Amino acid sequence: MDSTPDIVIVGGGHNGLTAAAYLAKAGRSVLVLERDDHVGGAAVSAAAFTGVDARLSRYSYLVSLLPARIIDELGLSIELARRRYSSYTPDPANPATGLLVDAGDAEATRASFERIGAGADIAGWQQLGGDLGHLARALFPTVCEPLPTRSEARRLVGDDALWDEFIEHPLGDLLNRRFGSDLVRGVVATDGLIGTFTSVHDASLDANRCFLYHSIGNGTGDWDVPVGGMGAVTGELERVARQAGARILTSAEVTGIDPDGTVRYRHEHRDESTVGSHVLANVAPWVLDGLLSERTPDTVKPEGAQVKVNLLLSRLPRLLDASVSAEAAFGGTFHINETLSQLEAAYRQAGAGRVPDLVSCEIYCHSLTDPSILSPELVAAGAQTLTVFGLHTPDRLTRLDNTAVRAQLQAAVLASLNSVLAEPVEDLLLRDADGRPCIETKTTADLESALNLPGGDIFHGLLSWPFLEDDAPRDTAAQRWGVATRHPRILLCGAGARRGGGVSGLGGHNAAMAVLESD
Repeated sequence: MDSTPDIVIVGGGHNGLTAAAYLAKAGRSVLVLERDDHVGGAAVSAAAFTGVDARLSRYSYLVSLLPARIIDELGLSIELARRRYSSYTPDPANPATGLLVDAGDAEATRASFERIGAGADIAGWQQLGGDLGHLARALFPTVCEPLPTRSEARRLVGDDALWDEFIEHPLGDLLNRRFGSDLVRGVVATDGLIGTFTSVHDASLDANRCFLYHSIGNGTGDWDVPVGGMGAVTGELERVARQAGARILTSAEVTGIDPDGTVRYRHEHRDESTVGSHVLANVAPWVLDGLLSERTPDTVKPEGAQVKVNLLLSRLPRLLDASVSAEAAFGGTFHINETLSQLEAAYRQAGAGRVPDLVSCEIYCHSLTDPSILSPELVAAGAQTLTVFGLHTPDRLTRLDNTAVRAQLQAAVLASLNSVLAEPVEDLLLRDADGRPCIETKTTADLESALNLPGGDIFHGLLSWPFLEDDAPRDTAAQRWGVATRHPRILLCGAGARRGGGVSGLGGHNAAMAVLESD
């Protein structure tokens, strides 16, 4: 092992691999240290059920923010499949009807708005789509460049009223002003609440930042299915990084980092160390503080706020709404009990320390768009995967007894799902080789244990705006690219970097660019 690589990357998630590929292609000696026995972090595919030939995107599952520029520059062979249907949302007051947003049929979408009594909101819905497209086209091209300032970003948008509405005022103001339907407000609001424990009315604007990132991906905001599962994305990044010369050492747990670039790690029961001219930390800033022995009692640990349930079914369940096919309803994002009033009630209940009475959820079915994750036998039998993402289930709920809370959350998620189905989803669960139902639930505590995500926070902490404040320092390359830490030789390259979060590769790309610019 070369004891003095140019670059040491701590963590072999997709961002670490992205940074490794760029830097190795630029001729740098790169060493990636990954504590698990495989790379990928949250962007992996896994055979979750014993003896069942189905490879699920176990943690992260859709792609929007990965720029086509990164795919092209690295020569990644990645296929992303577009879903025709945007979303389906049963009306909780009458689950026999619901809102189907059909990206391929504007008139069908209009009729669906009318059917739930929200015809007055169709113009606002269309206007919102246009406004988000404007924001996306203005801001997304900046994410692979040095950060603009707030004033520069505002000028790029070129519409002060639009900027103020989306950037300066709580998301809830926009929802109440533009829409009259509680259901339509909730469908829009969810993009500001994925993995973010907040109210859309909160002055912190946490929901606004989450909403912005969910809406600008590749200039369209579309969320696509990675063909072959999320592991196919990681596999390509690993292939390109290794091919360029990066060395990737798995089962190598980093135990400490010094500001001078020294990295200590444990591998094959031996303590090792290496020194890099730069250390790129593809871990949460809170984890990095611990590795630097700089965590203090005042250091706030992040808190995630979601539960994920993976299911393998014999077929898609029947709906109470007979006007919509199961293939259409599950062909996009299926919103369950996500009116704005339900989302706000769930937030208050979870904030009081209890599992919400009715867990707000959304579902996606990978296998409808990409059956390649299933064996030919499962496909022929009609099997389907469902991924349920439950909101407003913060990590604080798991701290006393994660095992008990996991079971409670799983039951609550299934109850929420069953409230809009014509049959219990439990009756459709396939069985694994040991006779157990094919269902697995991952709480925030499970994510922390498996992926080293503090508090199960999928964003490594609060999201930041994709711009710098006008008076923020921009003296160094790391500051300009949004990857700076207190130490010049140590850079963030994961979701905790500015413009981090989601499967985007942006943290890795921008850290690599900062290294290359600083030399």
